[in-house]
Amino acid sequence: MQLHLDSLIFDLDGTLWDASATVAQGFRQARQRVSYVHSDITAAAVQAVTGQPYPVVYERLFPYLTAEQREEFRHICAREELLSARQQGGEPYPQLQPTLEYLAAKYRLFIVSNCQQGYIEAFLAHTQTGRYFEGHTCFGARQQPKADNVRALIRHFGLRHPAYVGDTEGDYLAARANDIPFVFAAYGFGEVPGFEARIEQLGDLQQLL
Repeated sequence: MQLHLDSLIFDLDGTLWDASATVAQGFRQARQRVSYVHSDITAAAVQAVTGQPYPVVYERLFPYLTAEQREEFRHICAREELLSARQQGGEPYPQLQPTLEYLAAKYRLFIVSNCQQGYIEAFLAHTQTGRYFEGHTCFGARQQPKADNVRALIRHFGLRHPAYVGDTEGDYLAARANDIPFVFAAYGFGEVPGFEARIEQLGDLQQLL
């Protein structure tokens, strides 16, 4: 499908890099600080909830905790996860740098993620890709659903023909809520009910666009 765009908005985890092992390590560090969390958190468990807002993540991973315990543990995990992301980073998907360089010469690039504040900055610093992105926002910064954050970014930057690139149903729904094309990153963590274009690896964007 031919896409006529002026900008691209990217999801982060499962689309630009895989930091599930790093995030799982942050969970394990946080678990050592409390007495009420007994389940282990694996990288696969992290991938299964990637893309969900923070409250939903903790409800799904720790359904046996009280609301108070869940909230306390969430704050501890947030600190440990961000520390791990800053120190170790994630695994950038192949061809990240050349693909972003190619795209930035033709389109305005942005990131919208359901992560905490500071996580996108950790990605940009670790991968040294900050120069390619004009702006970003996240759930942690605005405490709003992804669809609303995408809408706010579109309005703030005056985007006329953006597309959203992501790997989960939440990404698909955010694109649909804003009536913009959705590019499905099939190499990521999720499945989606529809898309305008599908890529099997990040570098496919150079052929698609």
